[in-house]
Amino acid sequence: MVRYQFTDETEVSNAPMSMSLLAKLQRDILTGKYRPGQKLTEQNLCKEYGVSRTPIREALRQLETDGLVENILNRGSFVIGLSRQDFEDMFELRKAYEIQAVRWAIERITEEEMDRLEETFEFMEFYTMRGDLDKMLVINAGFHQVIYEASHNRMLQKTLTQYQTFLKYRSMDEEYGANYLTTVLEEHRAIFKAFIDKDVKAGAEAMERHINRAKERRCG
Repeated sequence: MVRYQFTDETEVSNAPMSMSLLAKLQRDILTGKYRPGQKLTEQNLCKEYGVSRTPIREALRQLETDGLVENILNRGSFVIGLSRQDFEDMFELRKAYEIQAVRWAIERITEEEMDRLEETFEFMEFYTMRGDLDKMLVINAGFHQVIYEASHNRMLQKTLTQYQTFLKYRSMDEEYGANYLTTVLEEHRAIFKAFIDKDVKAGAEAMERHINRAKERRCG
């Protein structure tokens, strides 16, 4: 069986400098360290993150593509961030894409990917039993990543990975109820069962329920 390596997306120490910097800037914008309307100067960012101007410029260009920053000619870069409405809209878009991803993944998943999905779900069961919330949050993201890859659609995978990253920061201050772990496990169990049964309709329905409930938990 293929061993699935779980990593926290915020752990970027081994990433190339530009990717590590981008992840840190995304986090700092989405968690409110840099507020909407605030100007981001290259000099201050170089000092803050201990890098040269070149990776800062690359990161700012990508942040503009992501819609988090606006680069205004002769004025500089300004934070846009994401509003509550942006997050709610993103959840609706994510739901549509997640449903399509699970449909394609059930149809296209390879034996190796199915092994990874099974192992990921077994880890979810293990850490739910242990009550380890931090590990569960990481593995939850990993479960969805396997589905994205198994859809065998690169654009869909890229879009959903970005949504997953952005929405993660929306829930950083979320308070998790006593039944959170078991509830989320059962939602993923329904998705996993659809893969075992090769039931596209059941998978789409299970994913839709899961994303709807995730939105209720995060957006209220």
